[in-house]
Amino acid sequence: MFAKGFDLKPVLRTAVFVAVGVALSACAATYRKHGYVPSPDQLAEVVPGIDTRDSVAETIGVPSSTGVLNDSGYYYVATRFRHYGAAAPKPVSRDLVAISFDSAGVVQGIQRYNLEDGKVVPLERRVTSSSVQDSTFLRQLLGNLGNFSPDQFIGDN
Repeated sequence: MFAKGFDLKPVLRTAVFVAVGVALSACAATYRKHGYVPSPDQLAEVVPGIDTRDSVAETIGVPSSTGVLNDSGYYYVATRFRHYGAAAPKPVSRDLVAISFDSAGVVQGIQRYNLEDGKVVPLERRVTSSSVQDSTFLRQLLGNLGNFSPDQFIGDN
């Protein structure tokens, strides 16, 4: 099959080294950035006491999220995640810019936070169970077969 004097060991050794190299390079960390935080130059254009909600949105863009209440602020959040193999992504850095407004909608203050400033907040997913059951027509029909009593058939004339 092979020519005389052809040695298969160096070819197999090279193939194994290439396969190991490809496998190791597949485990390299990749980084992804989610969100948007305005640059310090853009934030310098926002003047507390003068700018309003609309002027802030025009100057630095629409925020990632806003506060729950009408008088609360704008929040710009950017997070950089590290993806490593099959492991869950981990946040490497997080920047948050909070712009607070007074009741008239005028900028009160601008705060900047990062991942080291924050606390880990455990989220709980509590779901209220509903009493509504998923019943098809056939299930309802068959479920009612035993739900009758003899007095339903006796007529009071």
